[in-house]
Amino acid sequence: MSSILTNNSSMVALQTLKSINKSMTQVQNEISTGKSVATAKDNAAVWAISKVMESDVKGFAGISDSLSLGSSTLSVARQASESVTDLLTEIKGKIVAAQEGNVDREKIQTDISALRDQIKTVVGGAQFNGLNMVTGTDDVSILSSLDRSNDGSVTASQITVNRMDLSAKAGVIGGTAIAGSVTDYGTITAPGGVAAASGVTTDSAGKAAELTFAGAADADTYSIKINGSELNYTAVGTPSADDVRDYFQGAINALGLEGITATAGAAGVLEISNTNAFSSVSIATNSSTDANLEMTDINGGGAPTDPDAATIEQRAETIDFSATAGVKEGDSYKVTIGSQSFDYIAGKGETLEDVAKGLKTAIDSNPPTGVTTQVQKDATTGQWSLAVDSAESDGLEALTLSVTQDGTASGGLFGLDNLDVTSNEGAAAALTNIETMINSAIDAAASFGSAQKRIDIQSDFVSKLSDAMEAGIGSMVDADMEETSARLQALQVQQQLGVQALSIANQSPQSILSLFQ
Repeated sequence: MSSILTNNSSMVALQTLKSINKSMTQVQNEISTGKSVATAKDNAAVWAISKVMESDVKGFAGISDSLSLGSSTLSVARQASESVTDLLTEIKGKIVAAQEGNVDREKIQTDISALRDQIKTVVGGAQFNGLNMVTGTDDVSILSSLDRSNDGSVTASQITVNRMDLSAKAGVIGGTAIAGSVTDYGTITAPGGVAAASGVTTDSAGKAAELTFAGAADADTYSIKINGSELNYTAVGTPSADDVRDYFQGAINALGLEGITATAGAAGVLEISNTNAFSSVSIATNSSTDANLEMTDINGGGAPTDPDAATIEQRAETIDFSATAGVKEGDSYKVTIGSQSFDYIAGKGETLEDVAKGLKTAIDSNPPTGVTTQVQKDATTGQWSLAVDSAESDGLEALTLSVTQDGTASGGLFGLDNLDVTSNEGAAAALTNIETMINSAIDAAASFGSAQKRIDIQSDFVSKLSDAMEAGIGSMVDADMEETSARLQALQVQQQLGVQALSIANQSPQSILSLFQ
């Protein structure tokens, strides 16, 4: 049926042409924007995902800036630590030169003072954008990543960098009492090896072992071994106890062992004393008849546990620190020697080894007359001790240890201001203490170097991650231009055909006129 009111062919052709024009508009938008999903209307799900990822990429750009700032800050701190290490090494060279008595120590001290001032200049100027990593103890956090979980929540990740205090400040002792007893941290070992809250060091006579001899029968044998040197005696006839004692007295003194002296005491008694400040002496005895040779006293504490072997302790008294106690920042350790007190306040991450070395530095900075110190470690237990010795005949009074909390930590170069090589004692103490300072500077440089390397690796990762995310976003929303070009050409042909089809359809009613001619 033909109608002049309704032209179905024209309607179909018109709808087809509209569809083609709509597709043409979409293709033209893709060409002009470069995106297949430019708005939420194009594809709501893909558009939403792309926008979330675009926000993350923007965030990673800020993170990259943060990492660059952190790397630069650590670079300054690392170079400062390395410079301080070099300057401390120069100071060590000066201190070594001062060990020789035939040098001008005053001029060497002047050089040390100049190098010390330069170290302070380096430490004070080692800042980047106002942040100095070689002073203070507060950790510094550097933004390193944004972590998005499955539920869509976002958390910021930080790289925490420890400051390494290379200042020479003494710190401020805490006033808060510790929980528990001081003995939880360390004990004083008084003469005879007896742990006590306080003690008195032995005087310059040192500590000793007392041997008691009995008279001998013919062919009886005696043996004494001191620090590996073995002395033997075989009786001929019936020598008296004093005869045997006198033989060993002469034989021991003839060995020429430093700090070891044998002295005749009461009848049949030989006292072997050790005046070495920081060296103990092993002693062992043996005889063919047990009653002929007995160790009746050791270090003033009575007969030893092993009747045939013992150790003559060093002359120095020791503060034996706990092998298990932890150290917190601000823990304040005070050692009192007679009327003088010496403090060290622990910093973050320090151990009782650091405390022992810090107290040694404090004492060496202003020691009582004749006092020398040494840090020691028990090879068996790993326990650290601070040995305090006096060469004065009246020894040291009231060596005590106290511990409090909540102080302000001493600097990593604590004691730098007090290095003094103008005396034999000061030069000897400085040689030990400079090693502690050099190790502190080396540890700081190594720590900053490791942290800087980690930040640089993270920065490289963030850059690659941002590129990967941008590529992912592009794969979702970017238009495929090759495909779009082909579609455009196809639609242009379809559009031309659609126009022709519509024109033909619009001509169809004209044929109805022929029916009325």
